[in-house]
Amino acid sequence: MPTGFEKESLRKYASSKRAAYEEVLEKIVEIPTVSVEPDRKADVRRGAEYAVSLLESFGAKARLWDTKGHPIVHGRYHRSDKVPTVTVYNHLDVQPAEGPDWETSPFEFVKKGDRYFGRGTTDDKGPAVTALFGARYAWEQDLPLNVDFLWELEEEIGSPHFETTIKEHAKELATDSVVVSDTVWVSRAHPAQPAGLRGLQGFRFTLQTGETDQHSGTAGGAARNPVTEMCQLIAECVDGKTGRVKIPGFYTDVIPPTKRELEDLKNCGFTTKDFRRDHLFRSLRVDDPLEIMKRVWMMPTFEVHGIAGGYQGPGVKTIIPPKATAIVSCRLVPNMNPRKIVRLVTDFIKDRNPDIKVSAEHELAAYQGKTTGPYADAIRAAMKFAFGKEPVFVREGGSIGAVLSMEKVFKVPVFFLGLSLPEHGYHAPNENFDWGQAEGGMVAFADYFRRVAELPAT
Repeated sequence: MPTGFEKESLRKYASSKRAAYEEVLEKIVEIPTVSVEPDRKADVRRGAEYAVSLLESFGAKARLWDTKGHPIVHGRYHRSDKVPTVTVYNHLDVQPAEGPDWETSPFEFVKKGDRYFGRGTTDDKGPAVTALFGARYAWEQDLPLNVDFLWELEEEIGSPHFETTIKEHAKELATDSVVVSDTVWVSRAHPAQPAGLRGLQGFRFTLQTGETDQHSGTAGGAARNPVTEMCQLIAECVDGKTGRVKIPGFYTDVIPPTKRELEDLKNCGFTTKDFRRDHLFRSLRVDDPLEIMKRVWMMPTFEVHGIAGGYQGPGVKTIIPPKATAIVSCRLVPNMNPRKIVRLVTDFIKDRNPDIKVSAEHELAAYQGKTTGPYADAIRAAMKFAFGKEPVFVREGGSIGAVLSMEKVFKVPVFFLGLSLPEHGYHAPNENFDWGQAEGGMVAFADYFRRVAELPAT
């Protein structure tokens, strides 16, 4: 082991950087980089420009690439063309933050003991900054390794311009492997190394049956009610109590988990009690922990995110609305084709209600990750080195569009070194990160870079 990479040395480094880490995280969290909101476009660009200056202040070369949407930031610690290159991917855009459930202002960085509150703290700014601190340490120790940073600002809207941009800059972005830090552990006691990501196919259903609100006393009974029809349609698509999708052919291409995968799930430390607590659920569709894990990580879904239409104010306004909209998405698992799902869903809906307009959005195939080989071994060893426990292999329930694009364009393996915990609240009010994960993450990333630098040349 090279001098400076002993656990004591790395822990000492990470501990000494706490104030600096919190200062950086505060600055970047307080820039509201909400990529889905047009009014935040200037803020998203400001976040990208800050990211460039941050990388440069850490001694890396950095640049901002414009796209037809939001920018992409590329940073680089370049040692030599003769040593391997690792690309670290994170995203700096965030979900909207609204509603009364926030206990603090979502775009104000709030520190409570060892916890950091604010939109983006765990998804994905906290892990991004953590990886940067780990990389700077490795760089300062003169490791024979190049480390690139690819920071996206459109991940939360499906990465619409990511693949095109990295294709344009493919030569500059040439790398030997990619590591992504945008995934969640099973629990604080059980680190996780994802072996796959679910895909996503979004939909917008729209039904318009009139031009204006009409009095339910004078037109009710004869007039079509688009909200009622939309509700009926949704109920025909999915069983609300069980979550079972009723669309014929929806499950045809699903590959059941293997016995080995099920054994891994049983031994990963997941509990129903912790799952309910971490996600603030009052009840679940099922209570068996194995069934929950299968549903969250290994099975497709049909979820309704919102139905809009009609009166939403206080009291009762007795109108028949002219229009209703439903926002829906399907999480997909490996072997499911998003375009096939679009066809199945569209045909099913048109057969039942031909007046409904179906718009497909955010197509993303599922990703089957790698669990063997020197890079996977290096991540397992680094996480055990930093956190004292070897990660378990699970599938990730979420989706990261950039992963498929990077594997396709770079033609190199993509692996995951996630740091977030279930209780950190991905996409939820009161999102947070904590110093324990940041400190351990700095150690894990620095140790991972050391191990990659020592791999035999290929």
